[in-house]
Amino acid sequence: MKGDPMTLTSIRPPRDFLPITIEAKAPVESFCIFFPDSMVEEVYRSLATSGEQLLDDPLSSKPGPVNFVEKTYCNDEWLTTAILKIKAEYGNRQGDGIWLDERLHDLSQRLLQVHRQVYREMLKLPSRKASTREELFRRVSIGHDDMAAYYAKPITLEEISRAACLSPNHFLRSYKQLFGRSPHQSLTELRLREAKRLLLRTDTSITDICLNVGFHSPSSFSCLFAKRFGVSPSRLRQQK
Repeated sequence: MKGDPMTLTSIRPPRDFLPITIEAKAPVESFCIFFPDSMVEEVYRSLATSGEQLLDDPLSSKPGPVNFVEKTYCNDEWLTTAILKIKAEYGNRQGDGIWLDERLHDLSQRLLQVHRQVYREMLKLPSRKASTREELFRRVSIGHDDMAAYYAKPITLEEISRAACLSPNHFLRSYKQLFGRSPHQSLTELRLREAKRLLLRTDTSITDICLNVGFHSPSSFSCLFAKRFGVSPSRLRQQK
């Protein structure tokens, strides 16, 4: 991906301990966190159980399973901040069991908060069966991630829906239900935001930025940019 380095958090079910493959022209550093058995479930129980019950029965109740939805997340204030803090301090904290346990418990709580938000989003997809809704959410999210990864290239609805293993119409309908806008609108937003970043942080010409982010007409790009941000690309660059 072009631009600044990004932190991508991928939540995967425990059974999926599979090799991770990252295709990139430049070297990429990965940082994987593995939780002790039942830690996340225990944290969930402590959050979902009343204080009285936890005092009366702190250990004997077996925590139920927590089934995370497989999904890739971009930078956010909940997960990214906590993960980067662990990464920055881990080298000097190896062997400090209490510190690591505290960080993992904190990260577990954050994961569960995000987990709850994901399930709220899933409810936007109409389905009688929860398993069908979850699978549809997963596939639409894959299509969205694919579009976000290749936003600067020419891309069609058929290509995105193929990545999601859905028919074009089913993907389009479900995408609108989930995100509240069409794939084309999301793609345009991604391109405009990247163009704004490049205008403010680089000296690349406006025409080259237009082409580099996936637009083909400088005049159309300028109109869309001004409508989205209330200022033309040239005026924004003058203000930086």
